[in-house]
Amino acid sequence: MAAIQGAPVPARGQDAPPPPAQDPVAARFERCLDLATGDPRAGEAEAIKWRSEGGGHRARQCLGVAYANQERWPSAAGAFEEAAREAEVEKSPKAGDYWAQAGNAWLAAGDPGHARSALDAALVSGNLAGLPLGEAHLDRARARVATGDNEGARSDLDRALIHAAEDPLSWLLSATLARRMGDLPRAKKDIDEALRRSPDDASVQLEAGNIAALRGDEPTARAAWARVLELAPGSPQANAARGALEQFGAER
Repeated sequence: MAAIQGAPVPARGQDAPPPPAQDPVAARFERCLDLATGDPRAGEAEAIKWRSEGGGHRARQCLGVAYANQERWPSAAGAFEEAAREAEVEKSPKAGDYWAQAGNAWLAAGDPGHARSALDAALVSGNLAGLPLGEAHLDRARARVATGDNEGARSDLDRALIHAAEDPLSWLLSATLARRMGDLPRAKKDIDEALRRSPDDASVQLEAGNIAALRGDEPTARAAWARVLELAPGSPQANAARGALEQFGAER
């Protein structure tokens, strides 16, 4: 078919419009996070510089990540809380994520009280959904267990199992709490789910052995604890499994 007279012929390489320019704030945030992950000290310096230049909650989040990757947990938690407060002022939906990150950092710092407060704020924000919502409930359950609130932890774990059902940790912690509260049928059901999702996790196998032993199932308990020794020799889990095997007269 003949070309239409007078119709311009597109030059090679000009068939498609050029890609849109990347948002400079998003680009700087990405660079900052890359530094915070790959070179945390450099990421810390970049985040502080960006914060002083008006980087807002994104700069503060990057600073929190840089601190977390240096295991400076209280500093990380403080940076995430500052990010959350600034995001709230700006009406940003990121506030819930920042509060959740702060709660997780407080847990790593060994401060369940502050963790509980931050996670309360994350959940009240209404900004979390799906897996992040489930993980926030999971972390708040950890904080509640650490402060002796087993009933509250049970409620949070039940919610975590709805929104973060694919996370083996949800099932493991639910099984452990059920065992501690004397609910062995629930403990057995939940540890079976954890085993299905993560059979090579030493912590899951250790708990499976603990639950089997309480149920009077010695062969299953022995097998689970022996598996711990195979998966993670020399680990705290292996030491616990070795001690548990001694109740059956096993020599390891």
